[in-house]
Amino acid sequence: MLVSALSGTVQRTGASAGFLYLLDEAGQTLEMAVSCGLPAEVVVPWHRVPLETVAPVSEAVREARLVWVGSQEEMARTYPRVAASVPYRFALAAAPLSGRSRCWGGLVLLWPASHPARATRREQGHITTEARRIAHTLDRSVTPPQAPGEPLRLPLAETRSHTGRTPQAAADYAERLPEGALALDLEGRITFMNSTAATLLGHTADRIVGTRPWQSMPWLDQPAVEDHYRTAVISREQVEFTTRHPSNRLLRFQLYPDASGISVRVTEAADSDRPPHGLGVDQPHPTPSYRPMETTSRNAPTGRLYQLLHLASALTETVAVSDVVELVSGQVLPAFGADGLVISAADAGRLKITGWHGYSPETVQRLDGLPVDTDITPAGHVLTTGIPLFVASPQEMARDYPRAPVLSDKKAWAFLPLLTSGQPVGCCILSYDQPHTFSADERAVLTSLSGLIAQALDRAQLYDAVHNLALGLQEALLPRMLPKVPGLAMAARYLPASRGMDIGGDFYDVVRLNATTIAAVIGDVQGHNVAAAALMGQVRTAIHATADAPPNHVLAHTNRVMADLGTDLLVSCLYIRIDLRDGQATLASAGHPPPLLHQPGRPGLVLELDPAPPLGIDIGAPYPVTQLSLPLGGTLALYTDGLTEVPGTDADQKAADLAEHLGQHHDESVESLIDRLIHHAWPTGRHTDDTALLLLRRMT
Repeated sequence: MLVSALSGTVQRTGASAGFLYLLDEAGQTLEMAVSCGLPAEVVVPWHRVPLETVAPVSEAVREARLVWVGSQEEMARTYPRVAASVPYRFALAAAPLSGRSRCWGGLVLLWPASHPARATRREQGHITTEARRIAHTLDRSVTPPQAPGEPLRLPLAETRSHTGRTPQAAADYAERLPEGALALDLEGRITFMNSTAATLLGHTADRIVGTRPWQSMPWLDQPAVEDHYRTAVISREQVEFTTRHPSNRLLRFQLYPDASGISVRVTEAADSDRPPHGLGVDQPHPTPSYRPMETTSRNAPTGRLYQLLHLASALTETVAVSDVVELVSGQVLPAFGADGLVISAADAGRLKITGWHGYSPETVQRLDGLPVDTDITPAGHVLTTGIPLFVASPQEMARDYPRAPVLSDKKAWAFLPLLTSGQPVGCCILSYDQPHTFSADERAVLTSLSGLIAQALDRAQLYDAVHNLALGLQEALLPRMLPKVPGLAMAARYLPASRGMDIGGDFYDVVRLNATTIAAVIGDVQGHNVAAAALMGQVRTAIHATADAPPNHVLAHTNRVMADLGTDLLVSCLYIRIDLRDGQATLASAGHPPPLLHQPGRPGLVLELDPAPPLGIDIGAPYPVTQLSLPLGGTLALYTDGLTEVPGTDADQKAADLAEHLGQHHDESVESLIDRLIHHAWPTGRHTDDTALLLLRRMT
C-alpha cells in the first residue's frame, strides 16, 4: 500500500525522489517507511527523525503545513544540519499526512537542481493533495501500518520504449563509439559497459557489471568519486572529473544523469588536464579533481562531502571564538584557495570583527563596527537577506558597492551569512588576491559550510561570554593588588584552568597588620563552581575579621564559621604571620601543601609542618604552629596544589624540585622568579588545575 502510494505520488508530481515517514506510537519520532530515488547510504542518517529536530519533515508535521525549500542557500539558512549532511543542489517539499482524526506522519519529495526555487501555488496545492490522498488511504486501512525496521526501497526508473528496432541495436551503436561508455543505475551499479570502456578501465564486463565502480575498482574507492555520483543522482547535474589509473594514464569521467540512471563517458585525458599540484601523478592513491560541466574550475582538491565532513568534525571541537577563526583560516581558506578572512559578529546593529586573516590592521579598523545596513560593503545586506553573495572581480563589486574595492587590495569575495534558527549571528567573508570565478561546486560547499560555521560561532560566542563572566567573578574575589609594604617584595599569580562557568576556589591574600607586620594566606576551596567561589569569598572575609590573631586562632575561627555556614565543601589553607623587624614567622596549616623556603647561602627546601585536617572536617580540630626565621634576602613561596600535581609525576618530588629551582634562581626579582617557577612546573603552559602562587621576600 505505502509503496504504491509513494510511487504514484512521485510520478504524478514529477519528483526525482521521495520518502514516507510514519509517526511512532508515542508520537515523538518520525520513522522512514518507504524511500525511492536516492542511494540507501544517503538516506541512512534520516531513517529516524525526532519530532523536535530542526528538519523540513519534522517542522511540516509539528506545524501541520507544507514546507518548501527551493535552494541550497535556503536549506543552509533554515536547516543547516540537513544542508551539511546532504550538500547538494535540489528542491524539497515536506507535507504532513493529515488524516481525519490524526496525523500519520510526513511526505518528503525532492526535485533536481534545475527545478525553480519557488513552487507555484498550483504545484503546492498538488503536493498537499497528494499528501492528503496518502493520509486518507491510511485512514481506510484495517490495520494501521507501522514503519519496518529498515525502510522499504522502491527503485525509481522511468519505463521507456526503445526507438530502435531491438536492444541489440543500441548495444551495437555503443560498441562502435571510439570512447568508453558505461551505464549506472540510481544505486550506482554498473549495468552496461562497452569494450572501449573495458580497455580503458582494465576490466572485462563480466567482472564489474553489477558492481559499483568504487567497489570493483579499488583505485576509484575515494570519497570524492562517490560524491560525484551522488551529485549526479541528487542534483541531476552533469559532472566531470579527472583521475589517474594505476597504469599511470589520466582518465576523464563525464556523468550524464536522468530519472532512470547515469550515462558515463570515459576518455583518456591529456597531461594538461591533470589535477593541480601533481595530485593523481605523484600519489599512489590520488584524490581526483572535479568540476560541474558548466565550469572549468579545478581548484577543489577533494569532494564536497569529504570537505564538509572533515570541517564539520573539526568545528565541533572549537570552543572559543578564537578557535573558530583559527580553524576557518587554517583549513577553510586553503581548501578553497582563498587568501583572506574576516568574521564579523552582529552586535547591537553593527558588524563587530571578531577575527581576521590576510588583512592589515588598518583595513580591519576601517571595516570594524560598520552598521548592518551599510552600503559600503555587501556584508550587512547578505546578513539581512540570508543569501550568500559571490563576487568574482573588483569591477563586479564596484557595480553595486563602488567604495568596497578601495577598502582593501582584494580582488574577489565570498560573503557568507551566518544564521542559526533564522537569527543572524554574523558574516564570514573569504577573499582572494586575484579575480576568482566561483564554480557551482564551490558555491554549494561554501553555502552548506556557512551553516556549520554559524553554529560553531554562536556556540563559541556563548562560551566566551560565560567564560569571561566566570573569570570576572573569579578575579573580583581576589585582591586587585598587593599592598605596598616597606621591607617586603611580593609577587602573585592566579592561573585559571577552568572552562565555561567552572569557577575555581583558589585564593591568596596579604594583610598589612601594622607598620612592620604582615599576614599572608593562601587556600583552595574544594570544587569548581559558583558555590566554591562563594565560599572562597566567605573564608577570606572570616580570615580578615581575625587577621591580627595568632595563625592557629585564625584557622580555628574560620573553621567554626564554616560549620555555621553548613557547607559540605572543604578548604585547605595556609596562614603565616611575619614580623619584618627580626624576620620571625609563625605558620599554621589546615591540610595545605607546605611552602617552599630559600635562605641565603642554603639550598631551597620544602618546609615540614605539623599535619592538620582541612577546614570543614572537625569543628574542634587544633592547628599546630610552626616557627621559622626569614633572614634578609630569604624567600617564601606559598602555592596551591595545582602547581605540583602534574599528571605522571609525584607531587612531593615535584615540590622538592621546585624548591631546588627556587634556590638556584634566588638572585632574580620576585616578578621574574614567580614566572620562572610556573614555567618550570608547567613547561607547555597547559595546567590541568587552577593554580595560585604567592612569593614573599624579606628586603632591607
